[in-house]
Amino acid sequence: MTPPSPSPADALAADAERFPAQFARTRRFSLGVPRQFTVSPDGERVLFVRGTSGTDPVSRLWLHENGTERLLTDPLAPGFADEAAGGVPPEELARRVRAHVTSSGVVSYATDTSGRLVAFALTGTLWVVRTEGGAPRRITTAGPVVDPRPSPDGSLIAYVSAGALRTVRADGTDDRPLAEPDGEHITYGLSDYVSQESIGRSRGYWWSPRSDALLVARVDTAGVRRRYITDPADPERPPHVVAYPAAGTPNAKVSMQVVRVTGERTGVRLPAEAGTGHPEAGWTDRAFEYVVAAGWDDRGPLVSVQTRDQRTVQVLAVDEESGTTRTAHREHDAAWVALRPGTPLRLASGALVVPARPGGDTQGLDIGGATTPPGLEVREVLGAADGRVFFTAGEEPTEVHVWSYAADGSDEEPVRVSATPGVHTAAVGGPTVVLDSRTPQGHTVTVLRAGSPAGSIAVLAEEPLVTPRPLALSLGRRELRSRLYLPSWHRPGDAPLPVLLSPYAGHGMQLVLEVRTWWVAVAQWFAEQGFAVLVTDGRGTPGRGEAWEKSVHGDRLTAVLEDQIDALHAAADHHPGLDTARVAMRGWSFSGYLAAAAVLRHPEVFHAAVAGAAPADRRLYDTHWEERFLGHPDVLPENYTRNSLLDEAGALTRPLMLVHGLADDNVAVAHTLRFSAALLAAGRPHTVLPLSGAGHLVSQERTASNLLLLERDFLRKSLGL
Repeated sequence: MTPPSPSPADALAADAERFPAQFARTRRFSLGVPRQFTVSPDGERVLFVRGTSGTDPVSRLWLHENGTERLLTDPLAPGFADEAAGGVPPEELARRVRAHVTSSGVVSYATDTSGRLVAFALTGTLWVVRTEGGAPRRITTAGPVVDPRPSPDGSLIAYVSAGALRTVRADGTDDRPLAEPDGEHITYGLSDYVSQESIGRSRGYWWSPRSDALLVARVDTAGVRRRYITDPADPERPPHVVAYPAAGTPNAKVSMQVVRVTGERTGVRLPAEAGTGHPEAGWTDRAFEYVVAAGWDDRGPLVSVQTRDQRTVQVLAVDEESGTTRTAHREHDAAWVALRPGTPLRLASGALVVPARPGGDTQGLDIGGATTPPGLEVREVLGAADGRVFFTAGEEPTEVHVWSYAADGSDEEPVRVSATPGVHTAAVGGPTVVLDSRTPQGHTVTVLRAGSPAGSIAVLAEEPLVTPRPLALSLGRRELRSRLYLPSWHRPGDAPLPVLLSPYAGHGMQLVLEVRTWWVAVAQWFAEQGFAVLVTDGRGTPGRGEAWEKSVHGDRLTAVLEDQIDALHAAADHHPGLDTARVAMRGWSFSGYLAAAAVLRHPEVFHAAVAGAAPADRRLYDTHWEERFLGHPDVLPENYTRNSLLDEAGALTRPLMLVHGLADDNVAVAHTLRFSAALLAAGRPHTVLPLSGAGHLVSQERTASNLLLLERDFLRKSLGL
């Protein structure tokens, strides 16, 4: 007898049960997604990396040309080294962690100016391939290779090995050092921890357009305090050592040099101090400690530097012969100068594209003297091509679109390139725009040439087994952008649902967007487990103006928690099926910190929390990120006391689960251990879940899958489901 087909409700329940394994297997649905697009200057060729399916963890190098895709490099083909066997240099592993890379294989690459010669590293070996045809070719080098980059003319390939910047000819001959470490803790051509993790500068060298010299970062970490990351589950394994500058401690010393391919070097004379600071707080350390951006165009090198207090940024034009600099642009802010990705950009005319305040509360751009209009909140500058400057911006905080503006200022207003509601970005070259679009309907990549579709690049990510059903809300007097997720089986009149708040709510990231992505699927999965899931972006998140974003200056918790509580009450007024007598919060990183603070400070509202990788002691976090909000801990210690959870441990009266990866080198496990010790000293029961071998991004398949189930079970038990 043929068994009866499952009912739709049974099928939905079965899919929900299988979702955690899918979530882990696909690495948050990131596998199979094309990324790192490079468009050739003539717009004819588009390079990118992607796996072969939504569960393939090995990235390949691909070429899109004449409307079709062609595989250029398959790391699993015979003749390539097997990354699974090890051998990836530690500097490259660190770069991948900072960039949240979840795959292996060809995870990054670089090209010459024409986009015809491509260089990449596999297990520390250097490979090149030409886009016009031919098999990839291995080039023998003096040591393991990190961050290889061809010269603009394609004749040389620069790379870093053992902290030295070297070049080798593209034919594999004449491997030579250009700048070698002159001390135990000195490197050339690499980026330091803070620049990678908190500033967003992942590179450490830049070619001159003439291919005869490079602008190179020299990093000295001798004065930076060390952290020793160990795994207690593997006590025989030596610790991983990280030069980590915690708030208030010394940074790496970063300087810049112009290095000729013939070996001559000229130091760049960076300014010693800003002439500003925070005198009302007694902060006199005004040194330009941070190199936040750099590059080299036809008019010479550019370097952007920022003071330790983050209130001043200067864009410096560098004389490549003498190393002297002149200030091309200066910006100052009473709180902090926001670093806009992609700026500064110097146009062919010599005009700069830099951040600007066009009026009102908008964070905009100055494009060669023309300012973007008020109300258009700029996120990132993508580049210039075909006489136009491309950038991302939004008029509504839940959407991000691609815009362009004539480089000669002839446009009266910026022109929007993307049309569909969603979050869009792009890569540009010549007349071609590769439009990368995430919308509520899914993820697409469209190749536009002169504004018309000229093909597409396949997105091979798996579709989540749960179908998101978010209700878009604008809540309370601050019109807090929120999404409410209800179980697919819930009907009006059913018993009220316990409420699970699942925000991020921290600086630099939004979750309430017109997209269908991994966190949307996770929110719906928790809803299917019997919760009403509320996600809210409050004060401190991007996209709603300067005052909104900087309202957390000096206090990272009060306003943020207030917005979450306001959103909860407004949502309950909007939807009577929410049970505000059973409310929990879950989160990771900043939102884990927020979840723990919620049950400590507002037990009358929050009845349970799961806090993952929570930075409970703000003094333990890095200089650039933490001092941006709270200042220097020696100058403003009260800010750190007010924002630490350790002194509030005795207030815990609700169930709290603390989760942390023992190999986390971003938010060290010391945060959770110190917090747990404070809770124990205060006699407050709590649960601690250590994740052996896990970093800040939990990528182990079984761990990531079961973590969702353990969170669910803890929350259901705590709320009496």
